[in-house]
Amino acid sequence: MDSYTTLYGMLETALKQAGEESGMLLGQELSIALSDSLSTSKSSYFGGLDDGCFVLGVGSGEAYVGQLYLLFSLRDAIVLSSILLGIPPARIQEKKRLSIIENDDIDAFSEIANMVNGALNTVFQGALPNKVRLKLLSPKKYIPEIDQLTPESPLPDGDYVMFRAKLEMPGQEMNYLDVLIPVDLADLFDPQPVAAVEEEVEAVTEPEKVEVSETKSVTVDDGAENIPPVDAGVDSIVVLEDDEEQRKLMIELVSFTGYQVAEGTLNADIKELFEGRNVKLVIIGSQDADDRELAVCIKVNAIRQDFPPPIVMSAECWTRTAVLKALKYGARDIIIKPFNRDDVTTKIRRYCKIVAV
Repeated sequence: MDSYTTLYGMLETALKQAGEESGMLLGQELSIALSDSLSTSKSSYFGGLDDGCFVLGVGSGEAYVGQLYLLFSLRDAIVLSSILLGIPPARIQEKKRLSIIENDDIDAFSEIANMVNGALNTVFQGALPNKVRLKLLSPKKYIPEIDQLTPESPLPDGDYVMFRAKLEMPGQEMNYLDVLIPVDLADLFDPQPVAAVEEEVEAVTEPEKVEVSETKSVTVDDGAENIPPVDAGVDSIVVLEDDEEQRKLMIELVSFTGYQVAEGTLNADIKELFEGRNVKLVIIGSQDADDRELAVCIKVNAIRQDFPPPIVMSAECWTRTAVLKALKYGARDIIIKPFNRDDVTTKIRRYCKIVAV
């Protein structure tokens, strides 16, 4: 799914953080890695569900009013809660096989869910331009062919954006954590300008003339506002990195796109690099995610204020504060050095909207 890249980046960072913090609570390594996003509906999602699940509502307040949902498989919830309760491994496997979950398990699982909600709050509050507060609600258990779907349970009817994250823990076979966000709320978190243009065009009556150029500049009568065009020029990726060896490595990694590469150090003239280019992606690299790197991020967004290209920031040393600052100043994603080539390629494909063959 090509849209909601800002929301994807926030969730990717938050869920990774949630996995690390939950692992510390459990005393075992746990990773929560966002892997995919797609459009779905309540009927489609639950219609294809084979196993039971826990549905946790998260109320969103302040400037972003609505409710999103965290969905864990019932078996994953049993494993996580049982480990937290100190239950012996053999008993955990038996409970998992028979889908046995008790009140103590639900209470313990809620502690894990609180870690996820805390990470979401930390990242969303640091990244969004307006205030937001996320509050975890009580979990609901749903088992296909036993529990009945109603218009409001286990979550309301409607269309959703689903973000799927893989749970991984050594010695355990885990499933996915799905984050379902109603489309209206997703649009509040991550406004979709292209969709807004399409709706405006569809709303125009037949006698009115509408001209849509290839750069998505829309004119409706003389009084309507124009949507700023995408830059004309050569499709390009801009790579900024002081370390020449690291810069060459990143240039090699982006070569599969076929886009022209404009390279430079963090002191490069950003305006000059952008001139005559349709910049698809900017990658900013440094040793530490410090204020100098963040300043470059600000410069890039300032040059293309209306439609800035996606920015990915890479560094060897990341702190939680640095991640939050990066998202706040306009980065869509982060990369930790040394690079994992497959991860970098996946990010490049997503932000450049290149479909894997």
